[in-house]
Amino acid sequence: MNILLVGSGGREHAIACRIAESERCSALYVAPGNAGTAQVNKCCNVDVDPLDFEALRAVVHKHDIDMLVVGPEAPLVAGVTDFFAANSDLRNVMVVGPGKAGAQLEGSKDFAKQFMQRHGIPTAAYRSFAANEAAEGEAFLGTLQAPYVLKADGLAAGKGVLILDNLDEARHELREMLEGKFGQASAKVVVEQYLDGVELSVFVLTDGKHYKILPTAKDYKRIGEGDTGLNTGGMGSVSPVHFADKRFMQKVEERIVAPTVRGLSRDGIPYKGFIFVGLMAVADRATGELDPYVIEYNVRMGDPETECVFPRIKSDVVDLFERVWRGNLQQTELTVDPRAAACVMMVSGGYPGHYAKGKPIQGVEQVTDCQVFHAGTRLADDGTLVTSGGRVLCVTSLADSMPMAMLKSYQELAKISWEDCYFRRDIGQDLLKMLV
Repeated sequence: MNILLVGSGGREHAIACRIAESERCSALYVAPGNAGTAQVNKCCNVDVDPLDFEALRAVVHKHDIDMLVVGPEAPLVAGVTDFFAANSDLRNVMVVGPGKAGAQLEGSKDFAKQFMQRHGIPTAAYRSFAANEAAEGEAFLGTLQAPYVLKADGLAAGKGVLILDNLDEARHELREMLEGKFGQASAKVVVEQYLDGVELSVFVLTDGKHYKILPTAKDYKRIGEGDTGLNTGGMGSVSPVHFADKRFMQKVEERIVAPTVRGLSRDGIPYKGFIFVGLMAVADRATGELDPYVIEYNVRMGDPETECVFPRIKSDVVDLFERVWRGNLQQTELTVDPRAAACVMMVSGGYPGHYAKGKPIQGVEQVTDCQVFHAGTRLADDGTLVTSGGRVLCVTSLADSMPMAMLKSYQELAKISWEDCYFRRDIGQDLLKMLV
């Protein structure tokens, strides 16, 4: 079949590689893609804005598209799945991604919190506040213990969450957010109890009734080593997460995954696609056992976790996607590579603040023992590979152990360079210390 993949980052490059490996895929088009997706077998980039649904329709007709796979959240929240379902000429295209109603799990933190409360899914205590409720929000902060967690209700490109130790600073930031610090995304702000634990990501592929739990992962959001500095879109990830053992994952499935899929059905929300469950593993004070709590939902694969998770999926992903569409996901098995994966994101100097673009990149062709996923790259007019974003390249390794995978990634990325390049040198180190 001919497949259209929407997106332009490292996540989409990783997904494109797995789609192209399928014998079910005749041709793959990526809108708009990047310099990496352009090099994938069977693949061609199409210069289309993912939010321009009429342009996507034109691509579908021009290239006789059978399946649409939506990478980023913005088109889902904007209703691309509903657009395809509402038009008779697009209705038979198999769309992997929830409709607008389901996408509210990520599009609105308040919606997600209400959903969790309604279906008994463990999460932190919270309250939501609009611009005219700033005083009530400040008062509520005073009832909590530090640190204080503030979340923009809407989409804020992964940067709308603040964790603050000082009450006065938290109150100031709450007002700043409600006054537009993150634009319309923070017109409403969720203030919630801080959960002390270790974060991890659990990914679910569901046809709305049945589901498959994909490999676990942990990503690293802060720009600085030791998880310091500003939040980013993600500086690296590892998979699997060693403490997410059989007992812990049984809790995740019984308390979170199954109730989430069941809750969507009970609420009358059709859902065919990915659910990314951001979790906090919190130690029970009495037993010391780790219990999972939901920090957030996303309605697509994470980035850079996809760059670790998808290389470990051995099943034919196109077959999985078609079964999601047809509602018979339970009729296939998910096969996972037992090896560990580690990926390190290489970023432009200055990111996540101001950074320069157009810097020539050297050495990618010298990498032989890793996968290099492109995130913010393009080809200049003379064919030179140059930077075009803050997060530029992601280097992923597979190995029999996590330390070996991490070592391989760092050894191979040393072959790549551009002016003012930066990467964290401690990806995965916190998990290794937990093993000691």
